[in-house]
Amino acid sequence: MCGIGGILGGAWAQRSGDAPAAMSRRLAHRGPDGEGMLWLTRGGVSAARPAAGSVEGVLVHRRLAILDPSEAGRQPMSTPDGRYHIVYNGEIYNYVELREELEAGGLRFSSGCDTEVLLAAWARWGEACLSRLVGMFAFAVHDAETGETTLARDLFGIKPLFYSTAGPGFAFASEIKALLTVPGVGRGADAQAVYDYLVWNMTGHDGRSFFADIRRLRPGFLVRVGRDGSVVEGPRRWGSIGLGGAERVPFEEAAERVRSVFLDNVRLHLRSDVEVGCALSGGVDSSAVVAGLRSVAGEDLKIRCFSHIAEDDPAINEERWVDLVAGRAGVEVIKSRPSGDDLARDLDGMIAAQDEPFGSTSIYAQCRVFRLAREHGVRVMLSGQGADELLAGYRPYTAARVATLLARGRLGAAGRLLWASRAWGDPKHTLMRALWLLAKPAVLGTGLSRRRLRRRSWLRAGWFAERGVVGRVATPRGGDRLRSMLHDSAFRTSLPALLRFEDRNAMAESIESRVPFLTPGLAGLLLSQPEEYLLGPDGETKRVFKAA
Repeated sequence: MCGIGGILGGAWAQRSGDAPAAMSRRLAHRGPDGEGMLWLTRGGVSAARPAAGSVEGVLVHRRLAILDPSEAGRQPMSTPDGRYHIVYNGEIYNYVELREELEAGGLRFSSGCDTEVLLAAWARWGEACLSRLVGMFAFAVHDAETGETTLARDLFGIKPLFYSTAGPGFAFASEIKALLTVPGVGRGADAQAVYDYLVWNMTGHDGRSFFADIRRLRPGFLVRVGRDGSVVEGPRRWGSIGLGGAERVPFEEAAERVRSVFLDNVRLHLRSDVEVGCALSGGVDSSAVVAGLRSVAGEDLKIRCFSHIAEDDPAINEERWVDLVAGRAGVEVIKSRPSGDDLARDLDGMIAAQDEPFGSTSIYAQCRVFRLAREHGVRVMLSGQGADELLAGYRPYTAARVATLLARGRLGAAGRLLWASRAWGDPKHTLMRALWLLAKPAVLGTGLSRRRLRRRSWLRAGWFAERGVVGRVATPRGGDRLRSMLHDSAFRTSLPALLRFEDRNAMAESIESRVPFLTPGLAGLLLSQPEEYLLGPDGETKRVFKAA
């Protein structure tokens, strides 16, 4: 886990002044264990800043040492022949298997880190290596032979990557605050991003950021940049996790497959040269991660878990479940009990870490858990992020399941599910939502007139209308409404923002946060389950996972 940045194109890089060093300083929390800089020149590369006339770009890196903390793993890293050079943020969990495959083809490695494996995989297979990776990543790899630099991001967008073309070239970084150090990158607001946040509470769902001059490389996308800093290809999608038809296998068989893939994910996510801890909330997802970790690691491994305890709100205090899971799994639990005064004191720092607005202060609990882990010397944490979006863990998903049943003419099943929903909500509201899902198209997109905007009296109607803001409502359409909504939640409306919160909260404390539910194999498997395996006839959520 690291921080990366760079400026591509001689015109911008040469006039950047102290910007590369400033970018590195702004990313120091992401990589306190080392820093590196590589200058791209007409004749090759240089660790020292060359004469201005020969500069074609610069790559910046901050290192958080997790795998092979020796100097052999420092970045920027280059291939032995000097052709390829990489700055990379993330972890490739199947790097051991990829390394063995590359070694069988005659390659030799000088370190034990995944960066060297990723770089060798790119040199051997090019873009095709991306579909082989199991992990989280955002990287830039420079080809000295062609002068092109390729930037790519993982399928879920677990690791961030922003860029700007506001100057005479291409600048990129792991965080917005680093890009704002580059001359020419402005701080003006992106009107559409502001509108989507204020009206729909949506962030990170497209390629926009809150800054008009800064874009977000979307999950599963890549972009190629030429020697002069111009975009020569993309951004375009390099891969995706689609939503095909549901796989019909017996429920027990489906549960066993889910169990097997999940435990294999936990095993891969345990690979580290430093201690791995867990964020334990007491809910199903984090409890499963803890139990899975104990299952694959055996009884001898010391496991430390970190939990937030909401002492002032009994309705959401899950301390008894935390203690129950800890006792059963034989793990140590260290608890955070922040007060309202703590939140008031830490709020400014949390806002600064996030770079962009967030919907509520609920993310403070996560912030404190990561801080507690750092204070106890734990540098890698596993969490249950993503399970709710893949397994229908939120109660509003009930309406989508009802919509599917109604569309298929299964009125009795829809009625029974609505009746069961009395336990957690108003069945009338659920039914109205289901009917709305059946009636509305997938996307409503229209330019906003001042008259329409005036209906929201708290918005400056003229400001948004003059900037061509589009009002849009996204809903699943056709086929399995629940599965469609889950896919939308995982890749657009819900999870991207949650991953942003988690990344910034963790990296503010120099913690690598890993999410075992979010691999292409497990996500594809869960999204291919029949809807009744995800949300039971009685409203039971995560049904197939609980059975696993």
